[in-house]
Amino acid sequence: MFLSRAGLRSCGARIATSNTRCASVLAPTAPSAPTAAAATPLHNNNNKINYIQSFSTAAKPSTAQLVKQLREMTGAPMMECKKALSTPEVDHDLEKAQEWLRKYGSAKASSKVAGREALEGLVGVKIEGDRASIVQVKSETDFASRSETFSTFVQEIADAATAGEVNGDVDIGAFMASAKDSKGQVLSETLNDAILAIRENIQVDSMVIMKASSDKSVLAGYVHGRAPNSTCGSAAAVVELEVTSDAGSGKAEEAAKKLAMHVVAAKPSYLNPESVPEDVVNKEKEILLEKMTGTNKPPEIMEKIIAGQMRKFYEGICLTEQSHMVEEGNPKVSKAMKSLGLEVKNYTLVGMSK
Repeated sequence: MFLSRAGLRSCGARIATSNTRCASVLAPTAPSAPTAAAATPLHNNNNKINYIQSFSTAAKPSTAQLVKQLREMTGAPMMECKKALSTPEVDHDLEKAQEWLRKYGSAKASSKVAGREALEGLVGVKIEGDRASIVQVKSETDFASRSETFSTFVQEIADAATAGEVNGDVDIGAFMASAKDSKGQVLSETLNDAILAIRENIQVDSMVIMKASSDKSVLAGYVHGRAPNSTCGSAAAVVELEVTSDAGSGKAEEAAKKLAMHVVAAKPSYLNPESVPEDVVNKEKEILLEKMTGTNKPPEIMEKIIAGQMRKFYEGICLTEQSHMVEEGNPKVSKAMKSLGLEVKNYTLVGMSK
């Protein structure tokens, strides 16, 4: 195909026009008033004005991302988190949303679950030097009690109890209102947070704090039936052994751990025969006498029979008289400890009972 001179001139004109248009598009032009970012004019040596415009690349997190973060922080349900973030006074502020959930979400959740029967739960133990605590916290379901949120809460209470100065049985209400968790939050608020996250009735059911009776004593414990990835379980015991000879100084802790395992398995009711209440002893003797009524045995024989039966009675309920279930040969606990240069001074047993 051939073009005439006129055709060539026409094509050239079109190409020139196209290039001019392209140049006008590509040529730098002074920007209009910026909206999203600030434009700063700079003067160079040729008195020409250049503009440096900066833009922020960090986009604000979406509502979905904020809801996810809030759920991870509080454990609250998704709809509760969404509601908290969208509240006008919160306006998608995570810190304010946490406060809103504590104020409204926890109160609402607590009122809904109050009064429900709580028979499941965990027992937590904390031993620190000459102090130890055992706490029992209940929930409605085994599923909830085995959750990380629940077991962490139980351990927080045990840790706080050991760190305090109270001994023996504790006023749980006063303790929860004053003691603080590892983050510095009052335990009553920590309880509300746990209720909000788990959505079940949670009750701090019992709390016992032990203190060693002398500087020669050692405290050790055992937790049975531990929850997954937790130091808490379905039952626990803490034992105090006192070193009575030089031979026992290096054996006390291990012996106390084994004896705590025995306590959980054997479930003694009293430390020794001397600690059994008098009314319990008298009632047992009455039962034994009634069994022998009409046998026409001489009084001295009946006394010997009752004494033998009472020994068996003490073996069933007193720790020092029981056969040690963990030591080889199952020796009597008091004899086993004496052979190690140790003496049983105290123990505490707490377990979940349904």
